Amino acid sequence: MAENISSDRKWGMRSKYLGGAATALALLALNANINAVSAQDADTDEDELNLEEIVVTGSLIKNPNLTRSAPVAVVSSDEMDYQQADVAEEILREIPGMVPSIGRQVNNGNGGFSYVNLRGLGSNRNIVLLDGQRLTPAELNGRFDLNNVPLALIQRVDVLTGGASTTYGADALGGVVNFVTKKNFTGLEATAGYSTTEEGDGEIKRVDVTIGADLADGKGNAVLSIGYNKANPVFQGDRDFSKDTLFYWNGVAGGSGLGPFNTRVGNVNPTGGDNANLALGGVQDDRTFGSAFQPFNYAPYNVFQTPFERYNIFAAANYEIAEGVEAYTRAIYSRNVVDTIIAPSGAFGDSMTISLSNPYLSDAQRNAFCAFDTDPTAGVYSPLFSQAECDAAATATSRNDPNYREVDTELRRRNVEGGPRNSQYSADYFDYQVGLRGDFDNSISWDVMASYGQSEQVQIQKGYWMISRIQQAMLSNADGCFDASNGCVPVDFFGPTGSITEEMNAFLQGGESTINTTSKMGQVVASVTGDLGYSLPWAADPINFAVNGEYRSYSAFRESDLLSQSGDLGGAGGAAPNINGGYDVYEGVAEILVPLVQDADWAKELNFEAGIRYSDYSVDAPSNPSYDATTWKMGLSWTPVEDLTVRGTFARAVRAPNVAELFAPQNTLLTNLTNDPCASVNDNGEVVNSGPTGVVRDVCIAQGAPAGAIGSIPFPAAGQANYTGGGNLDLQPEKSDSWTIGVVVQPEAVPGLTVTVDYYNIKIEGSINQPAPDDAISACFDDPDPTSLACTSIVRSPINGGLSGDNKVVKGLPLFLSNTGNLKTDGIDVAISYGRAINDSVNWDTNFVGNWTNSSTFQAVTGVSENRDCVGLFSANCASIQPEFTFNWRNTISWDKLNVSLMWRFISSAEYEFREDDTAFVGTPEGLDTEWDFNETGNYHLFDLSVRYQVLENLSITGTVSNLFDKHPPLTGSFIGATGYNSGNTYPSTFDTLGRRYGLSARISF
Repeated sequence: MAENISSDRKWGMRSKYLGGAATALALLALNANINAVSAQDADTDEDELNLEEIVVTGSLIKNPNLTRSAPVAVVSSDEMDYQQADVAEEILREIPGMVPSIGRQVNNGNGGFSYVNLRGLGSNRNIVLLDGQRLTPAELNGRFDLNNVPLALIQRVDVLTGGASTTYGADALGGVVNFVTKKNFTGLEATAGYSTTEEGDGEIKRVDVTIGADLADGKGNAVLSIGYNKANPVFQGDRDFSKDTLFYWNGVAGGSGLGPFNTRVGNVNPTGGDNANLALGGVQDDRTFGSAFQPFNYAPYNVFQTPFERYNIFAAANYEIAEGVEAYTRAIYSRNVVDTIIAPSGAFGDSMTISLSNPYLSDAQRNAFCAFDTDPTAGVYSPLFSQAECDAAATATSRNDPNYREVDTELRRRNVEGGPRNSQYSADYFDYQVGLRGDFDNSISWDVMASYGQSEQVQIQKGYWMISRIQQAMLSNADGCFDASNGCVPVDFFGPTGSITEEMNAFLQGGESTINTTSKMGQVVASVTGDLGYSLPWAADPINFAVNGEYRSYSAFRESDLLSQSGDLGGAGGAAPNINGGYDVYEGVAEILVPLVQDADWAKELNFEAGIRYSDYSVDAPSNPSYDATTWKMGLSWTPVEDLTVRGTFARAVRAPNVAELFAPQNTLLTNLTNDPCASVNDNGEVVNSGPTGVVRDVCIAQGAPAGAIGSIPFPAAGQANYTGGGNLDLQPEKSDSWTIGVVVQPEAVPGLTVTVDYYNIKIEGSINQPAPDDAISACFDDPDPTSLACTSIVRSPINGGLSGDNKVVKGLPLFLSNTGNLKTDGIDVAISYGRAINDSVNWDTNFVGNWTNSSTFQAVTGVSENRDCVGLFSANCASIQPEFTFNWRNTISWDKLNVSLMWRFISSAEYEFREDDTAFVGTPEGLDTEWDFNETGNYHLFDLSVRYQVLENLSITGTVSNLFDKHPPLTGSFIGATGYNSGNTYPSTFDTLGRRYGLSARISF
């Protein structure tokens, strides 16, 4: 009887059917004995044995009876149930070997979408599928938003590593993620879930209702699923380890150099002495300028869990309209609202002109501007204005007054009086598919499908100061602003916190801004699959084939209001110019699967598979760029004995440039940088070196730094430097070669045991990429020359010589897209699954899934720039941590109606990339009572406990305690890495920052 077969052993019987699916992750979730599943789950198990219902991932050939050569990772609905997962990104992020991408743990840098990043090759180098079909991208980089996945109907998730462009088209260099839905669903299923942290915050609520029925005595089926999900924020200020921003270099509680308690300005000389200029002078309590200032602690404003709300609808139907001909359709709609909350807006080093008649300037502050030494020569003092000029300028009545004087400076000031910056991202997504499929005969079938989808997101930004209005308010006197438009009032930037009133703030903020992003995709796919009706002499099964013709059209655009286009929002990271573009692709595909030998003494099964795809691209641009690409794959699977299968693949894949890479105009934005050879003053105001000398000094000056600023140039504020980049219509497709080799062991001597080991190797040449920030620095300063293009392409602030500040003036690092780079990764996936009956009523299932990543290298310019390996490293160059070792080990005990399951998750230690030259803090950070080494994260262990109970035949309840032992994340301090991932003094996308969490869900089915 089927009930006597453990779920793991049954999976072992089926493993070869899922594209060779007993692989590195294949058994992650199949951990409950079938005697303890719900009525709906029991139906699912029966369906799983119906092999015709299986969606094959990694091949267009639908025959599930032949072993495939490509390893496919599998996560089942059981694992989602145990995890209490409510978004797809959360499921994928925890798979060993995957690298966290943008998700709900990313706050500053979250654009309202969630992505998957397979093998750390980039979230734009993989494809997300639903039942083997492409879905419309959500944004201009061609990425699908995982928030749109209808989890209530997902039966399993297949992850195929490596180049899959032959099967699925461009973008699949890192692989594909295929969400496979439940087929022919009947009845009613309703699920409600709730979770919260032990601190009582971060509540998540989810409700899903699914109803399905057969049509016309089994001629068809229709299903409708409706879901709602809401997640509340968890603020970093509500956790002891993140309530303060800790400098990574000294463990001191600080923040960014944009002080809230004292404005900082450039080009002042408080003492009136020779060479006594301050590159940045801070406002003191007595309304003078000095070197002291209060860094801004932005931590309490930021969040570890981004607020999120989603409504989603999924509908599908199929109907046999004639004998052997079936019509089918599928529709997805979702509305997602993501709110990001970050620290207050302000002036982030923006260039300003201040009138010396400004009514809020004290005499001492005005004199400090006038006393600025314009001659850096030692022993020669030349003030900007004489004392008489300075005194007369204080009472100037207008800019036409002969006594009027003004000074050029830069301004750094947070809007702490006005509160945080908010961005609300509201996205509406739909994707509709219709098709016909049927059989020519018993061995050959056909399928014609068309789909169209659209994603439209509206971003509303609030709480931002307008830089132009700051400038407008700076030019004023006691009678008001010289330019009184927009209701201008003079603003007191020269006093303590609280000096900026509600009236001043209302003028500076100026209202909301809006950015609309729309992405569309239409496709038509026609395919013929089956077998050729004959087999080779040494095999019984016939040769299988598939041929496809495909057309896809992509278009995407971003439309920003004039305020967003202008770059006038203080702290928005740069302008958001309009982008509009698209391209078409025509493709032809052929695949073949050949049983070479079957039931021989030396080969129970030996299969060969191959495929080829030709793609012709046409870019919608005036110059009509076009290119073509050919991809191909080969694979071999050999089963010498029943207990052992050896498999291997080789694939050539391509990725075509997306709309953003082709059409984005040149723009200056923010990147992360901790290493600036010209800088001397950190964000705490400390002078850490005496400044560059010799040729390096000459280079800094050639890049725009004032000679008088040498020795007092600030490091990038909050670790963020300006960079200039943009799209490139001359880009060509990047190419990858990937290969895998592995074994599947299912010994008959140990029933229930499955062991898989797979090695993967992926190399991408001619990659479309920007250089890493340190690549741009190294290109100049490894061989400094004040006349070289590598050096003069870096543009610094003319006020203080830094790389932060006004993006209209400080162009920063040149990081332009090109086809000059390469990426490579390789490693080993291991999975061990075992299930057995302990006695007549108790079953034990254990599943171990692990990954060892040997390398993950990136080189911006092949053969020139550093070939950086980011495995086990964190820094601004290695954004999201890719550990060397990770594993998940789940053990489940099942008896009668109860399942108890424990998951152990392990992440190996990572270390700071520059620990030898820029050693981070070791000790007890300020405000904490535990010693930390910010140079490394240490090995990290988490345990999750889940209990599922079958209360009634149609009602089950699942409870989960995540982070059972309330393990805190390892601390690295702030500014040590990329802003999106290094937040709250740690890496929240990699480690658990919420603490112990409790989840409860109930499922009822009829």
